[in-house]
Amino acid sequence: MTLTPPIRPLNPLPLRDRVVLITGGAQGIGRGIAQAVIGAGGIVAVGDLDAAAGKACLAEWAIGTRASFQQVDVSREASVRRWVDAALALHGRVDGLVNNAGIPDPYSGPIDALSLATWRRCLDVSLGGAFLCSKHALPAMRQSGGAIVNVASTRAHQSEPNTEAYAAAKGGLVALTHALAISEGPAVRVNCISPGWIATDAWRKPTARRKPKLSARDKAQHPAGRVGTPEDIGQLAVVLLGPESGFITGQKFVVDGGMAAKMQYA
Repeated sequence: MTLTPPIRPLNPLPLRDRVVLITGGAQGIGRGIAQAVIGAGGIVAVGDLDAAAGKACLAEWAIGTRASFQQVDVSREASVRRWVDAALALHGRVDGLVNNAGIPDPYSGPIDALSLATWRRCLDVSLGGAFLCSKHALPAMRQSGGAIVNVASTRAHQSEPNTEAYAAAKGGLVALTHALAISEGPAVRVNCISPGWIATDAWRKPTARRKPKLSARDKAQHPAGRVGTPEDIGQLAVVLLGPESGFITGQKFVVDGGMAAKMQYA
């Protein structure tokens, strides 16, 4: 007779000593993910364009070589290559990659007034950056059996007016996720998180921090009863980066407090 496996306790530190690269990891959702990874026992290598924000993270975390920062422009291949090489030199391995960096403002105006330069910059950062970081991190991740988490947006699935560049970039990330999962499986898993309204005001660099101004209506319109926080995205990222999600790849997860499930009429 085949016996059912026994009850297995959950791992209290699912990312113990795993090295995770995080783009745009010095502020906002990226910082929330970085802190969740650290809390799960992981080691983070943060890449961000804002050097002041990155240095502030290291000072506030105060965990020595378990966190590193390098200024990175993810739209430039040489910059990405230097960052990945530096992380490998410092930590000796790469177990996870979070492609979070992107243009924060989704509004670009009417499409007939949208410049080609603005369009290209949005795609180069959000989508091109994920491509470049994956390209240079994957050789090490294939050896470690790692995982990639792409951070898209609910705007990849639904839109407001005048957000074409942002929506196209985030929609491309969703497609890149399932394409890369098929190409890199089973050695590397690839999944995507699409956040909804996430209040990041308190997760900026010290000089820009403020308490979020959220009305009762802002909170009540969400079936979950509140606006999201970077920690909400970070906790799911930890699950997807860790070994407990070994059978999950090529998937997209909408984290929006239930808004996508809610019928809305004018």
